[in-house]
Amino acid sequence: MSKAGSTTSTAITGSGVWHPETVITNAELCDAFNVWVRRENDAHAAEIAAGTRTAMRESTPEFIEKASGIKQRYAADKVGVLDPDRMVPNIPDRPDDQLALQAEWAVNAAKLALAQAGREGKDVDLVVLGTSNMQRLYPALAIEVLDALGGTGSGFDIALGCSSATMAITLATESVQLGKARCALAVTPEITTGFLNFRDRDSHFIFGDASVAILVEPLAGARPGSYEVISTKAMARFSSNIRNNQGYLNRCDPAHRDDSDKLFYQQGRRVFKDVVPMAARFIGEHLASAGVAPTEIARFWLHQANSNMNDLIAQRLIGRSATALEAPLILEEYANTASAGSAIAFSKYSDDLPSGAYGIMASFGAGYSLGSLLLRRT
Repeated sequence: MSKAGSTTSTAITGSGVWHPETVITNAELCDAFNVWVRRENDAHAAEIAAGTRTAMRESTPEFIEKASGIKQRYAADKVGVLDPDRMVPNIPDRPDDQLALQAEWAVNAAKLALAQAGREGKDVDLVVLGTSNMQRLYPALAIEVLDALGGTGSGFDIALGCSSATMAITLATESVQLGKARCALAVTPEITTGFLNFRDRDSHFIFGDASVAILVEPLAGARPGSYEVISTKAMARFSSNIRNNQGYLNRCDPAHRDDSDKLFYQQGRRVFKDVVPMAARFIGEHLASAGVAPTEIARFWLHQANSNMNDLIAQRLIGRSATALEAPLILEEYANTASAGSAIAFSKYSDDLPSGAYGIMASFGAGYSLGSLLLRRT
């Protein structure tokens, strides 16, 4: 238990990460983007020459890596994304009697988490599916996942931007803590390339596709090496600096149905300025409430949006630059996977910590929404 003696009496007993095999490098992304930019500039050459229109700038792999730390990303499809005439992934619709793509990705990650925990799909009695963008409104994808796994009980979807995964894990933890579930699955299938504007230089490189699952069970009886959930914390402060206006009411206004605000957009510099101090303060307050000093945290599994942002948040917390192991990054390989990032970092960088070591998983993103879980290796 923590120094304050508190615990949720739950544990993360398994985790799993799944991603599509398709990779898009920064160079490939820039090549397609720059072809489109040159076409646009040529089409509007007279206006650019007259000074009534600003010429669009091309992008480079060096710019992307310096701005974000990203070198590549996994994607559901690269053919459509890299086609200058399309620049949208090709994702065919499926009939109702087939497993939805997002549910399929969730099941893929869930099976890996269950295998690590030594459980089977039939053991699952709750699915909380949290993701930044849902493939559909209803029926709930979580219920489809529960059915596909052969589990029983209940399931529901939540959407909280880039805090969807940490909140899904929190809700799974609370359900087990209250005795309403015995084997709760929090799963986050992020098909981010579907809502990314690949014609926006400031954001066309940000996101990648992946799915992550976390299994939560009672601490009593949890396998050795599991992670006790000491406590959780959440916070929200409204901001439109990160936004996506896509929704079912868009069809009611045909004049604006296909506007660019129906995809991801943000005021990046404002977000950076707001979130760094906010997230550092939020995490620090969570640790203080548990009687754990930031310098006692062996691993910071932070939201994977931007390497510079993560570096500054960790530095504010521990008073120095964190090492690559203390605050691991998955950005080079995965890019920003929206809410899945911190959970992927946990899954990839948690097996090496000794018994008794503390770690904190934290998210911060659109909303603004923030979430964190204080964990201890059993």
